Amino acid sequence: MGCLSLNTRLEKDEILQGLLKILEDMTSDWDRGFSAAISLVTRLGADLAFESIQLVRLVVAIQKHFRRQDLPFQDLFLPEDGEIDDLRVSDLVDFLSLHLNRPEGLGVQRG
Repeated sequence: MGCLSLNTRLEKDEILQGLLKILEDMTSDWDRGFSAAISLVTRLGADLAFESIQLVRLVVAIQKHFRRQDLPFQDLFLPEDGEIDDLRVSDLVDFLSLHLNRPEGLGVQRG
């Protein structure tokens, strides 16, 4: 299980590996019609057929894996412009890289 101390910076590759493990564990027994390996370009909706309950489970798994409860997932799933795109694994990695490398409780201010 991953862990982030105050003096540790998680690199994107480490975040990606943790995220891929979570996604593979979640989807291993699904009949998702997606035979390719999960990668940075994999879309959560179109490729993995994630629905809202799977997104909730993904958030919980990410929080547990990285031991962070303060990640502002609402910014990712409910953007200010109202446009909700099908997220790619790379979008999650970028989001997690930004927020996991901030001390707990210090979120990014929406502008």
